[in-house]
Amino acid sequence: MTETAGASRNKKFPALIIVLITLLLAGFVLWRLDHAPRTDDAYIYADTVNVVPEVDGRIVELPVRDNDAVRQGDLLLRIDPRRYQDALNQALGRLDVLDKQIALTQRTVNAQQYNAASVSAGVERARAAANQATDTLRRTEPLLSQGYTSAEEVDRARTAQRAAQAELDAAMLQAQQAAAAVSGVDALVAQRAEVEAQIAIAKLNLEFTEVRAPFDGRVVSLRTTVGQFASALKPVFTLIDTRHWYVVANFRETELKNIHAGSPATVYLMSDTSRRFAGTVDSVGYGVLPDDGGVVLEGLPRVQRSINWVHVSQRFPVKIAVRNPDPALFRVGTSAVASLDQGGTRETVR
Repeated sequence: MTETAGASRNKKFPALIIVLITLLLAGFVLWRLDHAPRTDDAYIYADTVNVVPEVDGRIVELPVRDNDAVRQGDLLLRIDPRRYQDALNQALGRLDVLDKQIALTQRTVNAQQYNAASVSAGVERARAAANQATDTLRRTEPLLSQGYTSAEEVDRARTAQRAAQAELDAAMLQAQQAAAAVSGVDALVAQRAEVEAQIAIAKLNLEFTEVRAPFDGRVVSLRTTVGQFASALKPVFTLIDTRHWYVVANFRETELKNIHAGSPATVYLMSDTSRRFAGTVDSVGYGVLPDDGGVVLEGLPRVQRSINWVHVSQRFPVKIAVRNPDPALFRVGTSAVASLDQGGTRETVR
């Protein structure tokens, strides 16, 4: 009987060991999930821009092909510049004509001003003569009653005074006419400013006929060639910004409490699972569109009455900036796996 009890204990001991190991493994997994959340619901992301010409015209040069890598400042496409060069030449010609017209008109204005000054000097001479004739008449008239002068002398003085005053009035009218005849070049100067603005626009449009890469990137979605007419503000292809690569990882809402910007992360791509890339959390998403419920209708939220017995946690995107990515591996949309080290030192993301 004693042997039977010992054998029973010997059989229970391995089972206890297995249960204990299982519990330890389960505890480690839970601890690991809490301190190093991981998700395979992730993909590679990079910023993109649509390459659009800012002027209309036919494409005469397209030195890039689909999926080509380009450097900042490289020529992406060239629009036929002849129409815009002609517009610039026309505006420059108008400016030259206006400059000559302004110079010619200015000489005419100068002559008018000299004439007005000469007439003004004549007014001063007529005024001096009129003043002198008035003074002579004023001195002569009292002498007539005293017998020192004759009536004829007084009449001549009066006639001279009236004539001098008439000449003064005539000179003043001539001065007003001469002043009114003086023109200016203000209107032509205003036209010149308008033509200068047209020249600036023409130069800008001519510059816009060349579309160059704003940053290092890769050409995608190119579906055209030389000879195609390009419309302003309509995309020709897309340019991926290959300077900065990110992994957008969707984590469960229950895992977000300890995820912060600057948290260290490790990612790898499904296209090559043997390589690991370090990164840091750039930002955590603050909004997603719910699949059901919470829809605002006429100002009020509509919540479905049905209750799911199994509640699936919502996932929120976490944007991870990758350090030293491999340009040969990273492609927008590539599946990835991301894990966060919440026990690591937080870094400042710049």
